[in-house]
Amino acid sequence: KNNRIVAVCHVLRYAPYFIKLKELMNSGAIGEVISVQHLEPIGHVHMSHSYVRGNWHNSKQTTPIILAKSCHDLDILKWMINKPSKRIQAFGDLKWFHKEHAPEGSTERCADGCKIEAECPYSALRIYHRKRIWLHVFDMPEDKSKHGDHILEKLKTTNYGRCVYLMENDQPDHYICNIQFAENITASFSMEAFTSYEGRRTRVMGSMGDIVGDMNSFVLTDFRTGKKTEWKQESDGHGGGDWRLVADWIQAIDQQNPSLLTSTIDASIESHLMGFAAEKSRKENKVMEIKM
Repeated sequence: KNNRIVAVCHVLRYAPYFIKLKELMNSGAIGEVISVQHLEPIGHVHMSHSYVRGNWHNSKQTTPIILAKSCHDLDILKWMINKPSKRIQAFGDLKWFHKEHAPEGSTERCADGCKIEAECPYSALRIYHRKRIWLHVFDMPEDKSKHGDHILEKLKTTNYGRCVYLMENDQPDHYICNIQFAENITASFSMEAFTSYEGRRTRVMGSMGDIVGDMNSFVLTDFRTGKKTEWKQESDGHGGGDWRLVADWIQAIDQQNPSLLTSTIDASIESHLMGFAAEKSRKENKVMEIKM
């Protein structure tokens, strides 16, 4: 309507890993695609930082975690399978990060003399002050000698210093979706907080082979020959997708040509509808039809 060029930042579409995976799935290299299993291991510290203490800890103030964290995953499943989604069913809950699990001796803030702080994997002092990770939210001073005091001040005044069991968070810490696509292709997606690792894992089952990958590499096994072929890909910046999305965006603006973009609004609508339907399914305990 306004003749504007808009790109949705579904960066996984631009990652060489997923581009190659889609190419193989659609080329017949493993026969007909029958089913896909996809895992997003958030990582326990990442979960505590972003979805318990952080900006997206409350779905009523922001958006459900299935969209805040996993809209990329629903989108990449739809994009790779290359068929319309039909139905979705979801389960999940906030099982661990709430006050019923606050250990005896815990305090409102980790730096308030919490008796179990030293052994707690979610300790704000441990994560931010001792390990010095996930600091991009703290607007650190240029003078590194001031970092320690700056971090401690932030832990006294922001949510990042609060106990993970005493927040106003409501985002599920485990979430499972079963999705049916056209031609009876099925996919299962699992978003998990309690992992020691990050990096998406994908298994594609075809009639003549399968593919198993972890965003660093994947292996295709051909059932007909028994041959295994491995591809290795870069993993920085969402598998290299960040930089390629920016490059395509600049090119599309420079040439005033939106067709150069892979993740347009039109292309991204369906995965958002999948996310809304998944959340409704989870809350109402029913299978949802996905209607475009």
